Order: sequence, then C-alpha cells, then structure tokens
Amino acid sequence: MSKCREALDVPQVTDERAGQARATRLPSPREAAGRVGAREAGAGVGGLFGADNSSPHPRPLPTTRFNRGGRGAERARLALSALIAVFVAFVALTATHAADRKLEIGRVATPAEVAGWDIDVRPDGQGLPPGKGSVKDGEEVYMAKCAACHGEFGESAGRWPMIAGGRGTLTSHDPTKTVGSYFPYLSSVFDYIRHAMPFGDSQSMTNDELYAVVAYTLFLNDIVDDNFVFSKDTFASVKMPNAAGFFDDDRETSEKSFWNASPCMKDCKPPATVTGRARVIDVTPDEAKPKPPRE
Repeated sequence: MSKCREALDVPQVTDERAGQARATRLPSPREAAGRVGAREAGAGVGGLFGADNSSPHPRPLPTTRFNRGGRGAERARLALSALIAVFVAFVALTATHAADRKLEIGRVATPAEVAGWDIDVRPDGQGLPPGKGSVKDGEEVYMAKCAACHGEFGESAGRWPMIAGGRGTLTSHDPTKTVGSYFPYLSSVFDYIRHAMPFGDSQSMTNDELYAVVAYTLFLNDIVDDNFVFSKDTFASVKMPNAAGFFDDDRETSEKSFWNASPCMKDCKPPATVTGRARVIDVTPDEAKPKPPRE
C-alpha cells in the first residue's frame, strides 16, 4: 500500500498562469477522472455561460444581454407560444374527431316512428289528424272505454277524476277542474285524450273514435249539442267556457301594491316573548293513566 501511495504522489510545479509564485499540486488520476466527468456532465452549462469546468480556476461568468433576459427570454417566449399553439390545435383536432365519431348506438328513426310521436295539436287546430266523429258515436265509445272510471255522465266513479261539471267553482274554496270548468283550449282536451286515454291502453282508439269521444265529452259539459260532429272543419267553432280564465302574467301591475321599495333585510320581526307557561295556565296533562284493556 505504501508503494502505491508513493506512486500516486506527483511533484509540485509552478503555476505560471496565475502570475505569481504559487505552488500547486497536479491532480491525481482519480481527481482528473472526476473533473473530466464533471466537465462532460456540465458541458451545456459551461458552454452556455462561458465557464470552463475543467479548469481549476474557472473564468467568472460574463454579464451579457443574454443573462439579463435578452435573446434567451425571447426564445423562451417563442417556445411557450409554439407550445400553446400546438395544444390549441390538438384540442381542436380532438373535438372535431369526437364530433365526427359514430358511437354505433341505436339507429336513425324512421318517418313512421317520428310520426307516431309527432301528434301534438296547436290551439289553432294545426296538427289535427284526418277523421270525424259525432256525439252519438262518441257515446258508444265513451260507455265502452271511459265510463268505468269517469262515470256515465262524467261525474267520476270512485277515486277517478270528474270530467264534467264544476263550472264556476274555480274561485271557490273547493274548485273542481273538469273539461268544461278548467280547460281553456279544445286542443288541450284533444291532446290529452289522444296521448293518455283510455288509461292503460293509450293511443288504441282510431281517429274517428277519438273525434267522437271528444265530441261526447264536450256534450257532457254542455259545450255542444247532441247533433255536433267534430272534425278539422268544426274545430274552430267550439268555444271553451274558461278560455278567458288564462292570461299572461300581470303581477307587475296587479300585485304592484304589495311591493315594497325598501324591503326589510335584517331584524325584521320583533323578538318573541313568552306570554304564559303551561304550568301557570294549567294545560299540562296529568300523568299518563293506564289505558283499559281492549275487549
């Protein structure tokens, strides 16, 4: 070991570059290898800042416009802008691909299927199907498919709703909503019966049966006479009794007197006070007494 240590020792030389008589020791092989590795690992840093990492006396870092945010900052801004542009393009491409992608779920509805759902009728009669029905024919349909729930005269059977009568009761303490007392438009009556009746077997009636049963319902509410025939041509001649009962929201005028320009927002109610206690006014029940056994 002593021979190896002596072999690694090297003579001292004079460093002429320092301009002074200062003795330095040459690096050992291990130190030299470490410096070489450090120089290779930090080559980018050394080349960037102008420092020689392999020298025992590295040069001081020069102060240039690059170090103060000149061309380096500009390059950073350009790189960031390019990255943002790439990201935006990627998001746009992904969104376009998602919009064009087909999930292969379901299929396009056929015209017949669309027509089966597109059966609403407007208040002016647009959307009415072809057909017609009289009050007389409607009575037969009503007795067969409606009277079991709504009663023979629309008075209700059991818990089922009334569909006739109740006119003039909407402003009373017990309003009764029926076709004659509540519905403002004939299209609403037609639509509801067409979509939902008979209960449990909706849309099972033909167009003629539908027209006929609506005509009979109007007759039960004294809206048409017994000779009435309902169709597209006679739709506009029917005037519902409660057509004027529905109007646009007029609270800005009808309820303006209730408004307060400076509403109370804090401590609006006076504090509650106790006016009497149960023990004082003798309302506390006595101790529970055993109940007599049931017979």
